[in-house]
Amino acid sequence: MGSKTFYSMHRHGFVRVATSTPRVKPADVAFNRDSVIEEAKRADAANVDLVVYPELCVSSYAIDDLHMQDALLGAVDEAVADIVAASETLSPVLLIGAPLRHSGRLYNCAIVVARGEILGVVPKSFLPNYREYYEKRWFAHGRDIAGEIIRVAGREAPFGSDLIFEASDLPGFVFHVEICEDYWAPIPPSSSAALAGATILANLSASNIVIGKSDDRHMLCRAQSTRAVAAYAYSAAAPGESTTDLAWDGQGAIYELGDMMAEAGRFSLEPLLTVADIDTGRILGERMRFGTFNDAADHLGRPEHDFRRVTFEHQPSMDDIGLIRPVRRFPYVPNRKSHLDQDCYEAFNIQVEGLRRRLEATGSEHMVIGVSGGLDSTHALIVAAKACDRLGLPRETILGFTMPGFATGEATKGNAWKLMNALGIKAEEIDIRPAATQMLSDMGHPFAGGEPVYDVAFENVQAGLRTDYLFRLANQRKGFVIGTGDLSELALGWCTYGVGDQMSHYNVNAGVPKTLIQYLIRWTVSSGQFDAETDKILTSILNTEISPELVPTTEEEELQSTEDKIGPYELNDFFLFHIMRYGLPPSKVAFLCWHAWKDVNAGLWPIGFPETARKQYDLATIRKWLESFLWRFFAFSQFKRSALPNGPKVSAGGSLSPRGDWRAPSDASAQPWLDELRRNVPDA
Repeated sequence: MGSKTFYSMHRHGFVRVATSTPRVKPADVAFNRDSVIEEAKRADAANVDLVVYPELCVSSYAIDDLHMQDALLGAVDEAVADIVAASETLSPVLLIGAPLRHSGRLYNCAIVVARGEILGVVPKSFLPNYREYYEKRWFAHGRDIAGEIIRVAGREAPFGSDLIFEASDLPGFVFHVEICEDYWAPIPPSSSAALAGATILANLSASNIVIGKSDDRHMLCRAQSTRAVAAYAYSAAAPGESTTDLAWDGQGAIYELGDMMAEAGRFSLEPLLTVADIDTGRILGERMRFGTFNDAADHLGRPEHDFRRVTFEHQPSMDDIGLIRPVRRFPYVPNRKSHLDQDCYEAFNIQVEGLRRRLEATGSEHMVIGVSGGLDSTHALIVAAKACDRLGLPRETILGFTMPGFATGEATKGNAWKLMNALGIKAEEIDIRPAATQMLSDMGHPFAGGEPVYDVAFENVQAGLRTDYLFRLANQRKGFVIGTGDLSELALGWCTYGVGDQMSHYNVNAGVPKTLIQYLIRWTVSSGQFDAETDKILTSILNTEISPELVPTTEEEELQSTEDKIGPYELNDFFLFHIMRYGLPPSKVAFLCWHAWKDVNAGLWPIGFPETARKQYDLATIRKWLESFLWRFFAFSQFKRSALPNGPKVSAGGSLSPRGDWRAPSDASAQPWLDELRRNVPDA
């Protein structure tokens, strides 16, 4: 790729798709032609690759028996010729709707136009003929048309429902066209087309509006893009169509793998161009991982053999034309305002239910947990408290231990004690410094002789002793140890292996990254899961610097900061999500991350996210920490993940359990990922 083209979205597998709702007038073919061309020029100025117009937009849809008039059909043929000629200097592929004659029949068609050529013509497969629809009065269906040629606008073009279109110079830009009723069918034609390789499914629709129909369209677009593992672009007829008996709202929507990328305003008197950049690489990667997709293609006899693939040279721009799509800064954090409480409730209660079942299964009398006053142990503790509540057990079932070491701060230890007391668990303190000093002395470590040597051994003596105490306390008091380490730490290898925070009897946080833990704690406060005193302590913990508190500092020195060492968790979680969930190359992860984080004032933040905590990052910073992440994730920390204790998967972003989403050798090399990053991402 080369770093010079890093900023081009086309280099990263994106295709810019638009739905268009041009002005129309019933049967005024010349007016409609000009409207189509005007919108094509607007799309060209916006660097759009594919424009989806409404059904029969050249003639207009609601003209009933006028479709059968030769004068109108002749005008349509001439108008199509003019649109094709106008497209010669325009970049987008245009999907326009028109009634066309062929072999003594009339078909409701989508015409695929690109750079002065007609690439193909697709007839409508399913014709509605119920309630307000009478399409069989005028049109023949095209379900069985395959391998044919049609003559339109003075030229010949492939004709049939067996067409898929592919750009030869933009990998992933492979699309299929269906028309309105086709996607209301139990088995839409686009299902077979997706199994045959189409990544973008387009629908030219008329679709009059009635109460609730907008929701139905969204449901079908979302369902089809999910089920077909594809993008789906839908464009409905706009105001301007005849309102003799019906009304029109001009709904446009673009979905990708069930996610809405863009939506048009409705009932607009002005033409609308709704644009979104579709990630065809993400679609193809998901199909590769989703074995059922290939099984379905096998079951249908490999549909790619039933389609003609029309290839064309698209000549995409390789300039920086921006990125028009929602890119979540926090991909693990719930972002749907309408479902916020439900999503947080589910995430939190997945952990609660996992722990409840494990306590029930073991028959243990206690849950043993180390409470540091940090985020992870705080979250694990409130999960344990809710598990007790659900089981009807007293919270004294939880045995909480704070274990100060050489660098434990009074603030964090104070928060630990306040939280344990507020939750009503049984709390104790064990000072690990004497035991740690003895172990360091036995080892002959310089610290035992008074030297300020704070190496990995010094840190891990403390981390290991804490876990050792917890396991022995669990043995002594008929309990089991609740792990507190989170998904982010497991990804980075930021945990002490074996007798350390990597190990427990059951880890409720194993599937929850740091950014989600922070958000869930905020949610427990805002949703009133606990009392006011507990909420106050939780808020204080959220505002505390993340630190392992293992290395002593003087008054002049800053607190040992985890994020100074391994990078901001909000970036690491972004990297983890896109690499683990979708297998994206580092350059594409960096590209997406840069668009998500380059401007603190752009895009949406999670609901309720504090303004004081909002940050932005330049590309150099992103590249630096992505390189660190790749090295930590791929090169040396897998052995810690391969020996994980049990814990529930929480997010669709995946877990790192070797029994679940992620299986990898412990002695692999990170070189392919590091090379790809260094080769393709600018370092300044």
